[in-house]
Amino acid sequence: MALDHVLLAEPRGFCAGVDRAIDIVERALAKFGAPIYVRHEIVHNTYVVNDLKAKGAIFIEELADVPPGATLVFSAHGVSKAVQDEAERRGFRIFDATCPLVTKVHVEVAKLHREGYEFIMIGHKGHPEVEGTMGQLDSGIHLVEDVADVARVQPAQSDRLAVVTQTTLSVDDAAEILAAVKARFPKVREPKQQDICYATQNRQDAVKLLSAQVDVVIVVGSPTSSNSNRLRELAVKLGTPGYMVDNADELRPEWFEGKARVGLTAGASAPEVLVQQVIDRLKALGAISVRSMDGLTETVKFPLPKGLKLDAPTA
Repeated sequence: MALDHVLLAEPRGFCAGVDRAIDIVERALAKFGAPIYVRHEIVHNTYVVNDLKAKGAIFIEELADVPPGATLVFSAHGVSKAVQDEAERRGFRIFDATCPLVTKVHVEVAKLHREGYEFIMIGHKGHPEVEGTMGQLDSGIHLVEDVADVARVQPAQSDRLAVVTQTTLSVDDAAEILAAVKARFPKVREPKQQDICYATQNRQDAVKLLSAQVDVVIVVGSPTSSNSNRLRELAVKLGTPGYMVDNADELRPEWFEGKARVGLTAGASAPEVLVQQVIDRLKALGAISVRSMDGLTETVKFPLPKGLKLDAPTA
């Protein structure tokens, strides 16, 4: 049995928040000229970051590395209040590329905090989105990464307790942890709509359908991309071998030995150009047909921040 057929997940690749974040950096470069400083990788994808570096973006972690008067963009993952306040104090021209779905979580945290709530946050320690959300408050927000953490968490009170989640988690894992939170704190307040973003949910749903129809799943995504990692894990959990690659050069021929059908998807921060390069490599390894699954067409669009409208070129 030799590699024969490639089935493409639908939807896959860029989501509206990633599109918007990249657009913000490119427009800032076009309007204000290089360099534009970006706090943290704008999105977690090596190709995208290197492409923007080549156009004049400089990626930094510490605001002290940004010269006075420079233009600064916050990454799609969001930042803490302390970072926002420091950036304003330093007088940068600031554009916030935080995904609006992450901003929604920040707004909810601020609102409920004013009403006296403490929070349990389901997420991955050290992820910039988690640091940004937890950094909306000085205290009273407790991180849980798994069911075991739920038993250990010690909020000061449980009468006013709300739960929020990182937007790029595994839907199934988050549901399991949330169930443990509700079992321990029956009065906990859940978000009106779950915090896990539509694109994360849609890509995971597509992998569930995809993995049942193929012998191996390839996910295009960078190692730092949370939602890409979750797609690979999901395929494996469903019993289909899964591998994640940053680009086509990382594909290994031995992954496809005795495998006729390959499923291919991409995380929400991985551009379609990388998917096409992987398809070309799979064809070189013997794949004959490439077909897209039936799936959702995403039509979500997020508005850009004020001040980035490009002037029409003069005739």
